[in-house]
Amino acid sequence: MSESSHMPVSQQKDLHLITQNTPNGKKVQIALEEMKAMYGLDYSYEVIDITTGIQKEDWFLCLNPNGRIPTLVDNKVDNGSSEPFAIMESGAQLLYLAKKVDKDDAFGFKDDLERSECLQWIFWQMGGQGPMQGQSNHFHVYAPEKIPYAIKRYHDELFRLMDVMEAQFSGRFTGREKDYLAGNGRGKYSWADMAAYPWAIIAKYSGLTQEELDQMPHVQKWIERIKARPAVQSGCSDKYGGKSNPEKVKAMFAAQQAKH
Repeated sequence: MSESSHMPVSQQKDLHLITQNTPNGKKVQIALEEMKAMYGLDYSYEVIDITTGIQKEDWFLCLNPNGRIPTLVDNKVDNGSSEPFAIMESGAQLLYLAKKVDKDDAFGFKDDLERSECLQWIFWQMGGQGPMQGQSNHFHVYAPEKIPYAIKRYHDELFRLMDVMEAQFSGRFTGREKDYLAGNGRGKYSWADMAAYPWAIIAKYSGLTQEELDQMPHVQKWIERIKARPAVQSGCSDKYGGKSNPEKVKAMFAAQQAKH
């Protein structure tokens, strides 16, 4: 169920999210919940089932030409236009919310260097963690054919990327331990953590072993630190569509292959 009652997008709240409870969906779900808790933000959302291919329909592609969730729609842009403004790509959506809603930089940084560090980790997540872990998911869990080379390639890259975070938190190279990815001193919970957390929590599902995860105690402490936040719990809850169904996704891939 969604809070939107499937009304046209333009008739939703000022900010409207089209989503599903995937790692990328959770990034923006968490962000909106944090904005609600901090600023009282009122928004609407609609959960769609991407295994049905609904994200490839014309109405959705009009909002997001890449045909992916999440898609954020601003029905009240600051320039006074009456046209809804759609934002694709979860990283861009976080930055849009940072500028539009987080006026006090509660989750951002006023200092240029700290802000740059936050952006670096968001781009690291968008260019590295998400795509590489997504490939590990595919070949480890969903691919109808188990290809050892592909499984190992993306497993090893996932392990390396998780260890990049471990090094950041542990101060392995800098000598300075951090509680969060960005910010001076021990850091501050920010947009960068919202971006990386939903992928980090499914690393075992994506192919890492418990023994490998045990080599990253600082990452595990960071996960528990963020998981304790009420807005994070709400942003990852079943109200946004429940848990993923590997068998349903496998069937979707099988159906796609049968068409070719």
